[in-house]
Amino acid sequence: MKNLSIGIIGYGDFGKFIHHLADTLLPKSIVRISSRTNITDNETFFPFEEVCACDLVFPCVPIRHFKETMEKAVQYLSDETIVFEVNSVKLHPIKILESFETRINYIATHPMFGPYSYKKVGNTLEGLRFVISESNLSPQLYEKITSFLEQQKLSIIKLDADTHDRYLAESLFLTHLVAQSIIDSKYARTPIDTKSFEFLMDAVESVQHDTELFKDIFRYNPHCSEVLKKYKNSLHSVSKKLEEHCHNL
Repeated sequence: MKNLSIGIIGYGDFGKFIHHLADTLLPKSIVRISSRTNITDNETFFPFEEVCACDLVFPCVPIRHFKETMEKAVQYLSDETIVFEVNSVKLHPIKILESFETRINYIATHPMFGPYSYKKVGNTLEGLRFVISESNLSPQLYEKITSFLEQQKLSIIKLDADTHDRYLAESLFLTHLVAQSIIDSKYARTPIDTKSFEFLMDAVESVQHDTELFKDIFRYNPHCSEVLKKYKNSLHSVSKKLEEHCHNL
């Protein structure tokens, strides 16, 4: 794990975060990045096909672009390349990775943190949750990767793709849903906030800029529609109870 070539496809916030982690955790590795932005730094940014030929490849593109990215990448992946999949949903990307006639070596994961939460806990990985889902790697390669992650003191959670997506719909998607409702209602912090409201607004602010991710999770996670339905029904139920209470006073 010490002298790897690491390819990063996509250089948004999460791609930059992976770059930072690669430099921090694997300082002897070679990092090659592919970005659609016209970047002239030839020491870091490389043609797409060269990035795909690295030992480890991280597709850090929006979920909606994952399929087209892998359709383009599959012809350039070497037989030894490992695709380190990091999407916020698991059923959808795993289905795509398994759909190609050419075998893609992959491990499906979901870091339950990003640059915002990493910074908030003091720029450390210790104790942060990291989900590992399906993989088609050999037991030896799988063990090397999981052992390295455990050495970073991450909290490793192993889940199948469907269980992951169900849990995610009931946690991250629900957080986004409540946050977007608050943002849409234009509620904001006040001079007399309670601690509970401060915690609520912390959660809102942690996801407020992830509107495209919010939409993608809803589109590609089959469990989200049921969460949305329950949320809407509960709002109606709570409102009705309040109205009945006031009427009975």
